Amino acid sequence: MPVHNDEIATAFDEIADLLSLSGENQFRIRAYRRAAQTVRALPEELAARIAAGFDPDRLPGIGADLAGKIREFVASGHCKSLEALRRSVPRGLREMLALPDIGPQRARALYEALGIHSLADLKESLDHHRIRRVPHFGTRLEERLRKSLEALGERSHRVSWNVADGYAQGLRRFLAAIPGVAQVEVAGSYRRGRETVGDLDLVVAAPAGVDVDRALRSYDEVAAVLASGRTRSSVVLRSGLQVDVRVVPPASFGAALYYFTGSKAHNIRLRTIAVAKGLKVNEYGVYRGRNRIAGETEESVLGAVGLPYIAPELREDRGEFDAASARHLPDLVTREQLTGDLHAHTRATDGNASLEEMVDAARRAGLRYLAITDHSKYLGAVHGLDATGLSRQIDQIDELNARVRGIRVLKGIEVDVLEDGSLALPDPALARLDLVVGAVHSQFALSRRKQTDRLLRALDRPYLSVLAHPTARLIDQRAPIDCDWSQVFRRAEERPCLLELNAQPDRLDLDDVLAREAAASGVLISIASDAHRIEDFAFLDGGVRQARRAWLSASAIANTRPLGEVRRLLRRTFLK
Repeated sequence: MPVHNDEIATAFDEIADLLSLSGENQFRIRAYRRAAQTVRALPEELAARIAAGFDPDRLPGIGADLAGKIREFVASGHCKSLEALRRSVPRGLREMLALPDIGPQRARALYEALGIHSLADLKESLDHHRIRRVPHFGTRLEERLRKSLEALGERSHRVSWNVADGYAQGLRRFLAAIPGVAQVEVAGSYRRGRETVGDLDLVVAAPAGVDVDRALRSYDEVAAVLASGRTRSSVVLRSGLQVDVRVVPPASFGAALYYFTGSKAHNIRLRTIAVAKGLKVNEYGVYRGRNRIAGETEESVLGAVGLPYIAPELREDRGEFDAASARHLPDLVTREQLTGDLHAHTRATDGNASLEEMVDAARRAGLRYLAITDHSKYLGAVHGLDATGLSRQIDQIDELNARVRGIRVLKGIEVDVLEDGSLALPDPALARLDLVVGAVHSQFALSRRKQTDRLLRALDRPYLSVLAHPTARLIDQRAPIDCDWSQVFRRAEERPCLLELNAQPDRLDLDDVLAREAAASGVLISIASDAHRIEDFAFLDGGVRQARRAWLSASAIANTRPLGEVRRLLRRTFLK
């Protein structure tokens, strides 16, 4: 059975968690964390590369020991070290790590102070208010833990889009190779570009007599069969992901693809519009009485009810039908329209590649300019740049620009926005830069008023160009900061300051709703990879998906512009 990158990365993350729970040294823990990030970011399946002769110890940060574990996992689907660690740490203690507000250190603290080693123990301690007595916890964290515990019971099994993609494309290729199958597409929330995917819906066009169900049951990643039939099959993969496959005649493929792509609210609205025109729409086509008048393509389905094509990312019933009726649908941004990237890191701080390697990777990704924005010294999690280190890097970038062709490197910094709204480096240190990226990396639990004031004061700083990953959320790991975003968007537009749509799969921040609101307020958006390794420029695809869900066209995105225009935009962000 093939092993996916995410399975290897998840195993390494779990090893890091278990080592942390066991009190192991931080060097080993960080090595596994970095290995997980490296493997998860690879654009190609590592198992296939190893089968072709690739040695995993050639990957950055992967030494002989980690490479051996990768080969073991790829060969067997298991890792003996992980299994031994699982036996040494109470299962309940590991389950507590599913709560966004509990990491390994907090889990250990609760275990050592109160003997909490399961979610049931945690609930009892919360009910009796014992948590607040543990140092560094307190009443506010106690309340957040209570809400997280409640939400955990309601959370469905969802995975990130990037993880789902690895399974979706393998299934798509498998089904497309079945003799007689004419077309296969992945539908559902995956096709709409949702941040997370609950299950995979695939639509197959095939004539009668093609046994898609039998073929699907033979797929080597299937762990269980939930439903089996000529037109509908449902299975669970060994990863836990559910897959639903619908088989329709080729003449109905467009109707089925449309039906199984749109959200429930979108599909109800389309059927209502159709009924008003004396039509019926279902997964087999558009009907007038008993006569099918459309269904082979999605365009034919919408055309039959008098509407232009609506892109999959917009099919959420958020105004797309009114816009389509008025012929005012946006011309959505595409990846090819991105000309540069305004947020990337090197190994000067927490990146995994040199300045020159990152610039070369950006050029190979089709970018014509790249901003290097390593971290400021204040950030405790990395070895950030102080004023001296930043000055040295500026000189290195000038030297690189003098000899590199085909791409321009912009000089920047990712500087912490402190609790009082000031920036972690003094203005004189920032004055030589092309742009300054400000970001919240601490004090996430401030009240709405304090958090809003913090960002408004940051927007008053003279050298702030971009507000990066503005809500500071980590999907399913850390909630967004509480803030009056309408005020922030107004101030950003007045200043002006770009707002970032961070394309890292665990961030996708701004989300689609806030990105749309920001653009409607007149704020320009920067789609940024936040690349820490050469493979991370592939994340820009996810940033574009998010921007499309936010109804954004190229004109709303700062980094679709040529370098000269971007330079002029960035100069405007520096207040004189």
